[in-house]
Amino acid sequence: MDDDQGLADFGRRWTEAERLGDVTALDALLTEDFTAVGPQGFVLDKKQWIDRYASGVLIHDAFTWEEVTVRRHGRAAVAVGVQGQQSIYDGRDADGHFRVTQMIVADGADWKLAAVHLSPTGGRPGPDS
Repeated sequence: MDDDQGLADFGRRWTEAERLGDVTALDALLTEDFTAVGPQGFVLDKKQWIDRYASGVLIHDAFTWEEVTVRRHGRAAVAVGVQGQQSIYDGRDADGHFRVTQMIVADGADWKLAAVHLSPTGGRPGPDS
C-alpha cells in the first residue's frame, strides 16, 4: 500500500470502474464518507454518486483519466488530472473534459477515494485548459 505503484493501480481501477459504471467496484474504491463536488457546484455523497450508475441515469461511452500528477502526504495523496468523458446523463449529452482533484486516503492495505472535485476545462485538455 505504501508504494507509488499502489496509487497508480488505484487510478487505473477507479477509471475502469467509472467507465463501466461498476457499482460494486466503486463501492469498494470510495470511502464511506466520500464527497463529490460536481462541475456546476452540486454535492453528492457516496450513495448518490453510485446511484447515478445503479439507476442507469449515467452511461459512459468513453472515460479517460490523463495528465495525472500525484503528491503523497503520509497516508494520503492528492491527485490532479483531466477527466474526459463521452457520456449521457438522464438522456442528455454529458460529454466534457474536467480538471479533477482527488483526495485519496490509505484504508488498511488499500487506497480509497475520499473526495473528488470537478471543474470544467472549457474544452480539450492541454496547457491552456
